[in-house]
Amino acid sequence: MAKLLTIQGGKPLSGRVEVRGAKNLVPKAMVASLLGDEPSVLRNVPEIKDVDIVTALLQAHGVQVEHDRATGSLSMDPAKASKADSAEIDAHAGDSRIPILFCGPLMHRLGEAFIPDLGGCRIGDRPIDFHLEMLRQFGADVQKLPSGIHLSAPASGLRGAKLHLPYPSVGATEQVLLTAVKAEGITELSGAAVEPEIHDLIAILQQMGAIITVQTDRTIRIEGVERLRGYNHLAIPDRNESASWASAALVTQGDIFVQGAMQRDLTAFLNVYRKVGGEFDVHDDGIRFYHSGEALRPLVLETDVHPGYMTDWQQPMVVVLTQAAGVSIVHETVYENRFGFTNVLRQMGANIQLHRECLGSTPCRFGQRNFLHSAVISGPAKLKGTDFDIPDLRGGFSHLIAALAAEGTSRATGLEIINRGYERFTEKLENLGAEFELSRTSQPSFSTTGR
Repeated sequence: MAKLLTIQGGKPLSGRVEVRGAKNLVPKAMVASLLGDEPSVLRNVPEIKDVDIVTALLQAHGVQVEHDRATGSLSMDPAKASKADSAEIDAHAGDSRIPILFCGPLMHRLGEAFIPDLGGCRIGDRPIDFHLEMLRQFGADVQKLPSGIHLSAPASGLRGAKLHLPYPSVGATEQVLLTAVKAEGITELSGAAVEPEIHDLIAILQQMGAIITVQTDRTIRIEGVERLRGYNHLAIPDRNESASWASAALVTQGDIFVQGAMQRDLTAFLNVYRKVGGEFDVHDDGIRFYHSGEALRPLVLETDVHPGYMTDWQQPMVVVLTQAAGVSIVHETVYENRFGFTNVLRQMGANIQLHRECLGSTPCRFGQRNFLHSAVISGPAKLKGTDFDIPDLRGGFSHLIAALAAEGTSRATGLEIINRGYERFTEKLENLGAEFELSRTSQPSFSTTGR
């Protein structure tokens, strides 16, 4: 039976939440443990579904994993790493895209790797063909099978390559890092992503013995080494979850202290937060986010790769902008289909129009491709409760905070998706004073008109 979350809206969220290790770093750091000849320890690990998925995949490959949930510490010993059954990999992977990042480390360790068909949040085009082509550049033999994709390294091992990314993809950059560190020779990646999570992964690999240089022009140079040791690392906090709770404070006219939030990794978000009329106080152990009591202000916003305004911050901020007094414009330049979540907001009473044109300062790569990637938002809107099914991680969180701000009752299904990236979500809602009830339903989901 599916979980049903019934929300009584209209009450400000107030209190404290803790944010632990970044969803966009921790699973990749776990994969990196396969590269070491010794055990690795990762600290500040959140209890989220992606961690469970990678834990199961590592164990399927013979890695001994111990998770101390009380302290958030994860130890991984790859000494007995071995080939896993393809059916077992498929069963554990589910709809996650993380298995693609196992390819390089497994080829270094076992000489081969297998990945099933990949899923993930349906917010835009995330083809794996580019990943596979890069792995071919390292010398991998790639065979597409009915059950998935089999990769094997040549007898002489993988070799360094000179690579260029036409767009600074985070996943592709991670793929290169996890493969190049033990490839023979030098790898040079131009057009790389430089997000904080990338830098934290580089810090982990450097601890293990890797030689990696990040240059100022988005070029990363990796000198391959023969062996790597284990690591002991404290994962950076999840800046996306921090920004999500900050938006929740504004939408519900509340006051939330996010323990673990780091100003350094939220600079672009904090600038927008202040422009729209939010207030925040920076402390050593976190940031307090709150509504000032004055009317929120509209603005023009464009998402971008780091150090720009992150795409994962866009969806909760759109809910904030439905409450701003005036017309706001949001131009999404990272994922072409990320505005599908606005259908539910319109059901709630939001005034949002989607456009195919680039409604930003510069044209983006989606401008001539017929995607609805710009939004015009008029507010403030009086939101009313509705029934909805959670479509993806950030969009789902946005629906939930809109429901918490809306008048009346909302019912949500698909809550399992939220658990992919938000640790102990309902427990945190309860601590913030939200009024809700969690139950079971035989109805698998609510249909959403127009989605």
